[in-house]
Amino acid sequence: MLMRGLLLIVSLWMVSCVSTPDGVKPVENFELQRYLGKWYEIARLDHSFEEGLTQITANYSLNDDGSVKVINRGYDADKNEWDEAEGKAKFVNDDDTAFLKVSFFGPFYGSYIVFELDDDYQYAFVSGPDTGYLWLLSRTPTVSAEVINRFETRASELGFATDELIYVEHNNEQ
Repeated sequence: MLMRGLLLIVSLWMVSCVSTPDGVKPVENFELQRYLGKWYEIARLDHSFEEGLTQITANYSLNDDGSVKVINRGYDADKNEWDEAEGKAKFVNDDDTAFLKVSFFGPFYGSYIVFELDDDYQYAFVSGPDTGYLWLLSRTPTVSAEVINRFETRASELGFATDELIYVEHNNEQ
């Protein structure tokens, strides 16, 4: 279950984790309105809060207070059920730099850094506060080999363990 252990693990991880990994620079001239909507998780470094899940998506929308509503959803084949977690994200510095803090539990926040984004907002490379957290997101359930190669190369240059990447299956989505 996406929520299993999520509250404990993420809250402990996020207590003081609004930082950026060495060398990771957030995208500037970021346009939140263009980023909102549904994204498919293509690849990630594994964490217990996503363990065993496939068909993972993230949906971003605006809350009334200007923060970003985050809905993460994934399919647990062992339980034959969908799991969902809701969080909130806010900009750390200014609203045109893709450095946000996200919380799924109360006052505890962790870094959400978009460090590469194509001009059409069709794929994004995202990091957490250190090189243990990495995602490739896309507007579509698949990406080209060129995007995957660029992601792996860039992430490896920044010190992420690309040999440990998990590529997410997307099928039978509801």
